[in-house]
Amino acid sequence: MSETASPRVALPAVSPREERIGMLLVFLSALMWSFGGAIARFIHVDDNWTIVFWRSLWAVAFLVAFMAWRDGWRGIGKAFRDMGFPGLGVALCFATASTSFVVALSYTTVANILLMQAGVPLLAALLSWVLFRERVSLATWIAIAAVITGVAIMVSESLGGTVSPIGDGLALLIAVVFSVATVVTRRFAHVRMVPANCLAALLAGAFAATQASEFAVSARDMGFLFAFGVLNLGVGLAFFAMGARLVPAAVAALLGTFEPILGPIWVWLVHSEVPSLRTIIGGTVVVVALLVHIGLEFKRQARPQRPGVTGLPAPN
Repeated sequence: MSETASPRVALPAVSPREERIGMLLVFLSALMWSFGGAIARFIHVDDNWTIVFWRSLWAVAFLVAFMAWRDGWRGIGKAFRDMGFPGLGVALCFATASTSFVVALSYTTVANILLMQAGVPLLAALLSWVLFRERVSLATWIAIAAVITGVAIMVSESLGGTVSPIGDGLALLIAVVFSVATVVTRRFAHVRMVPANCLAALLAGAFAATQASEFAVSARDMGFLFAFGVLNLGVGLAFFAMGARLVPAAVAALLGTFEPILGPIWVWLVHSEVPSLRTIIGGTVVVVALLVHIGLEFKRQARPQRPGVTGLPAPN
């Protein structure tokens, strides 16, 4: 490999301990995101753009407070400057995904969107391999296939019979930009992506402000919007930004699929909406595939490693 090419394709090395921490953080991000459906059921606001606006605003407030706590108020500006073009790219990807999701719901079903999102691990694996030659193990490919199969079973009862070019196109766009964001976060592991995610929420909120018919909500709804923005979006983005840089892009995307699996469980427990048999079967397939894959990853990491220093700092 030539000297000029190596910086372009080289991926950061991480220790087994760092990779395990990264896997835990990405799982926690999926856990936070999975609460979205249960929280949204409590919100009685007719305009979806109003919900997006307040959700994004509270997420920005949390992420700014988090960065101030971590780096001090003076460090916030430096954090945004240091993220550079990789951070700007991630911000645009997440802002596009969150905005496209709201618009896509007007044209296609949630099932169609979830089915498209099931392809994120596959897209992330392909992008990472093509661009950076990041090796994807056979076990990971098998897990990806199992996840796609499981999600297909979950949503098979509610897949739309007609094709919506706009809705399904936006669902595919969501999968693509999320995959790109995951790969970029992994490739530029030395860049803190929490500011990028904060910028993404700011961009999504600004766009929603141009589309919302009103901004007034009840105190009750504002309480749930606070939880929707801080717990579901803000904390989830922070965990993902810290964890995705420590694990292979395909593995990070795989762990992210815990979100659509856990989501129906919280809605079932909180709102008594019993999931269908196919949802249970498909979800079981996905969970088993993910747990087996995680077990194999931990077993691989338990093997003796060559001594050395990775040069990658702990999550921050």
